[in-house]
Amino acid sequence: MNILRLKALLGAGCFSLALVGAAMHPAHAGGLERGGYDIDLLFDPAPFATEAEATYVMPERKYKNARGPGGADLGFGTTADGAEGYWVPRIGAKVQVVQGVDCMVDYSQPWGAHTAPGVWNGAFSNMETDIKSDNYAATCSYKMDAGKGQLRFIGGVFYQKVYGFKEDLVSPLVPDFGGTGRVELTSNGWGWRAGIAYEIPDIALRASLVYNSKVKLDNISGTLDLTNVGVAAFPIYGSTQHMPDVVELKLQSGIAPGWLAFGSIKWVNWSILQSVPICPVGVPSSVCFTNGPGEVTSLDLMYRDGWTVSGGIGHKFNDQWSAAGQLSWDRGTSHGYGAQTDTWTVGGGVAYTPQPNIEVRLAGAIGVLTSGHSGILIGENGKIVGADASYDFGNDLVTAISGGIKIKF
Repeated sequence: MNILRLKALLGAGCFSLALVGAAMHPAHAGGLERGGYDIDLLFDPAPFATEAEATYVMPERKYKNARGPGGADLGFGTTADGAEGYWVPRIGAKVQVVQGVDCMVDYSQPWGAHTAPGVWNGAFSNMETDIKSDNYAATCSYKMDAGKGQLRFIGGVFYQKVYGFKEDLVSPLVPDFGGTGRVELTSNGWGWRAGIAYEIPDIALRASLVYNSKVKLDNISGTLDLTNVGVAAFPIYGSTQHMPDVVELKLQSGIAPGWLAFGSIKWVNWSILQSVPICPVGVPSSVCFTNGPGEVTSLDLMYRDGWTVSGGIGHKFNDQWSAAGQLSWDRGTSHGYGAQTDTWTVGGGVAYTPQPNIEVRLAGAIGVLTSGHSGILIGENGKIVGADASYDFGNDLVTAISGGIKIKF
């Protein structure tokens, strides 16, 4: 799900508004994206700037016509809630180290997902899934005069932790749907980013292109708990996976006194996450692969690449008040399995600057999560998913509200 940020350099002033991305299952940004990556604070012209913001996302995906294995109505319920609300926090600080060199550090939660349909006909597939992340990053840039503006070179590193659990029904014979199993997993890894930007402050022009690398997760570990069905919990591990690399192009320019137009195009390599095989500790990695003899369960995602396109207009009314609006389209990462279809989102917000070094922001967004169907899908690696649950979903609503504060000197 991600936060989309609106940055507008209007004349000598600067304002920023946080707009909503959204969640996974369903999401404004597909895959496991929530906050995504954001380095806009690095461009603030102040020698020192710090900001904190939080967004609460409220997706309303509803499953209907749900069926269990073989298309059977198991009597557990044909409808369910397909998404849970969640918070996305972010905090960062930027400093001008020397003339032309700026650095920032930030904490964010780029990836995540939370669904809790509970007892329904798809309970053998999922009763609750909760995935979270923590990202700690350091990014620097060097800028130099080039023509009428400045050319900026960007580089940085980030450490990322991804963790969570999944519960589903293993045996219907245990009373009160107590025959559940639970998989808990955690992993971490490092990534890097590189980019380039060109700015002409006099006309509020900025063009930036930034690449964020994959994060290799080669230490996936956890526990498979089947005690509810009479099997002792035991340690597990997953085969090496990667969180996706991301490429984002952002453009903005003044179009009239006090007015600015902006837009962005983002590609996320979600197709690298298909089915994650889970194997008991002690089983050789040579047999821990999709459909392999060591696999005891799997985390099935089966994503395709994500694309997000957005554009909007910002206006500075006076030295205290600014506002902006934005329209975004996100291509769903599901293609026959899962509920992440295309999403259209419109958002807007205001920024209030009571003092030259303080900015307070409030923004909101509303979007449509388009309809679709989830069923059987055969992946490129031969993995068959969706046989234990199928369901439909209509056009659903997603809303969000965001607030933040920036202090600079």
